[in-house]
Amino acid sequence: MNMNEILQKLIDGEISMGEAGKRLKTMQIREIEDFAKLDMCRDVRTGIPEVIYAEGKINDELLKIIIGSADKGRLMITKLDNDKYNAIKEKLTILKGFKIDYHEKAKILLVKNHEIKKEVKVGVITAGTSDIPIAEEARITAEEMGCEVLNAYDVGVAGIHRLFSHVRIMIEEDVKVLIVVAGMEGALPSVVAGLVDIPVIGVPTSVGYGVGKGGYAALYAMLQSCAPGIAVVNIDNGFGAGVFATKIAKQFKKN
Repeated sequence: MNMNEILQKLIDGEISMGEAGKRLKTMQIREIEDFAKLDMCRDVRTGIPEVIYAEGKINDELLKIIIGSADKGRLMITKLDNDKYNAIKEKLTILKGFKIDYHEKAKILLVKNHEIKKEVKVGVITAGTSDIPIAEEARITAEEMGCEVLNAYDVGVAGIHRLFSHVRIMIEEDVKVLIVVAGMEGALPSVVAGLVDIPVIGVPTSVGYGVGKGGYAALYAMLQSCAPGIAVVNIDNGFGAGVFATKIAKQFKKN
């Protein structure tokens, strides 16, 4: 039972104030052995579905966390490589009534028993094809938070003429935020920010070599951009960009 259901029972007179308080306290944190403490109210409090970071967790721990969190209805497991997913996927069949959807390129696993309404639009753009995995992480994150996502991939500065028609379509479709993903020299967010009157979120990727290795050149370029209106997330943080874009876009829905 989630927070909204408890409050509705209180309003309907089915439980007392004391009982409601007791249930709210006990539902907030769920401990799994000695390695995890699950925040069971995060989605109600922040609007973000429960997210499990897969890296650094052994398969047995990860599986127990997923199963222990499943009654929230919707989970997202990020940075889950294909080998780790293959090691746990058969055991996930214990979750009856849930859709198990693995996105190999984005390294995201979705576990959910319902869909949510897409209320606003955001755009995702990449400089190159090699940036697509991080862009897909951003796209899926935004969709799971209630956004319709328009995307345009491989439209970077090496052939800038590829970009303009896609940006025009996104603006005509009334996207509220643009996520721009780029590695190498990281120039594309600055170009896009100079063309549009909506917020741009720059996502540097670790695509590159030489002085661009690891994504630092792209990160510094985005932070140093002379085009105003850009916010920058960490290297390869498609998830963070998707969350931030959604939170901005949903403010328009409230007005």
